[in-house]
Amino acid sequence: MATNGSNGHSNHRHPSNDAFDHVVPLLINGKEVTTDTTFDVTSPVTGKVIWKSSSASKQDAIKAVEAAQAAFPAWSKTKPSYRRDILLKASDIMKKRFAECVEYMDIETGSQDNMSAGFNVPSSIEQLKDVAGRIIGVTSYVPVIQDEGKSAIVYKEPYGVVFGIAPWNAPYILGFRAITYALAGGNTCVLKGAELSPRCFWAIGSIMQEAGLPDGVLNVIFHRPQDAAEVTSAIIEHPFVKKISYTGSTATGSIIAAQAGKHLKPVLMELGGKAPAIVLKDADLQKAATQCALGAFLHSGQICMATERIVVHSSIAKDFANALKTACDQIFSNEGPAPILVTALAVKKNKKLVEQAVSKGANIVTGDVNAKESTDTRMRPIVVEGVTKDMDMYHIESFGPTVSIVTFETEEEAVEIANDTEYGLSSSVFTENLAAGMRVAKQIETGAVHINGMSVHDEPNLPHGGAKKSGFGRFGGSAGIEEFLRLKTVRWSD
Repeated sequence: MATNGSNGHSNHRHPSNDAFDHVVPLLINGKEVTTDTTFDVTSPVTGKVIWKSSSASKQDAIKAVEAAQAAFPAWSKTKPSYRRDILLKASDIMKKRFAECVEYMDIETGSQDNMSAGFNVPSSIEQLKDVAGRIIGVTSYVPVIQDEGKSAIVYKEPYGVVFGIAPWNAPYILGFRAITYALAGGNTCVLKGAELSPRCFWAIGSIMQEAGLPDGVLNVIFHRPQDAAEVTSAIIEHPFVKKISYTGSTATGSIIAAQAGKHLKPVLMELGGKAPAIVLKDADLQKAATQCALGAFLHSGQICMATERIVVHSSIAKDFANALKTACDQIFSNEGPAPILVTALAVKKNKKLVEQAVSKGANIVTGDVNAKESTDTRMRPIVVEGVTKDMDMYHIESFGPTVSIVTFETEEEAVEIANDTEYGLSSSVFTENLAAGMRVAKQIETGAVHINGMSVHDEPNLPHGGAKKSGFGRFGGSAGIEEFLRLKTVRWSD
């Protein structure tokens, strides 16, 4: 993830008057649908309503599913090169609409340039290219079977209608991810975007339409928070829906998985995290401190892979804490307004975690839990040392700009602390000894381990997913397409 020397602040752009004046529409069967029922979209940057969004009803959701089902027979029979060319064209279109997409993300989510323009939009462009390039490589195979005079072929077939649910915090990467792998495999999709950033998800549908995706192959909806259970359940339960992917909180993921399980439907889940960063005693402290600061506080910590606990050898703990404070001061300047979180509740949650830890004996290395900011959605990074198991901060995913330092004596203890969580999405290890780094990495129970790099890392050619309560299945790379293909064995006599 490029930071380009950013100090963590950006000049938030203001959307064009056209965006303000129009209700964000749904996309159903190739048509933009503006509903009578709408909801306000409030920017965390200003605290003011920026536009209204259409809100899908249960009936709208069913229409979206039916449109996807109607489009499936023709789409599933398209040539791989045809699907490839649409994704490549979408990549080119997103590049042309780069500033527009950045504008929507900044105003709807409060993102900064190093998250939107520096990472989210360019990575989505690359994702489209990467998936397009893999489509031709999806092939059936002919196994050798045991009976003479018999033959078989194993086909890879699309499931049908795939229901993808994506969150607000990285709307383009996670929104496109919910559909591109499925579409590449010949599936059709219903994408449900987060109500906090509907214009971003509308842009995904708009780009795919402009690229020539046939009507009904992709349908994009969003809804009021109070309609979530009804709309989501209607789609999961619908007999046309054959697979579900969900990226979001572990609590909601558990509900969705249970509901899908009731109907015996497979799910792909990428859920919450509590990423540890282990700093061994031979680590380059400057490098470790810089990477931990970035991993903890990019996008105000509102990333599922964000570093939440830094596990440091006791002999270097003091020097590391000082280096981390310096890194935070250099990267996330105290000049200007504090970084933005998407809601005031997120700020309250993080302050409460810090206050409870301090009340139990922890110390603040840098940051001020009592600081008064210009809006209640702003908060500066806080580093807390002396965090122990009896503190909520040790266990709970903060999803915000707070990180804790925990010390260890032995390598075994470091691994034990890193694994002492219900989550298992991402992690880091810092050391100048590659053998030690590999040895520790193999013992950490996460879907990814980054040696001498921050825990926040995602690129389209690598499998991405978690262990334990961080989910199951994989987006990314060839594994991402395989997730949306099922095998069919056809056997015959010669």
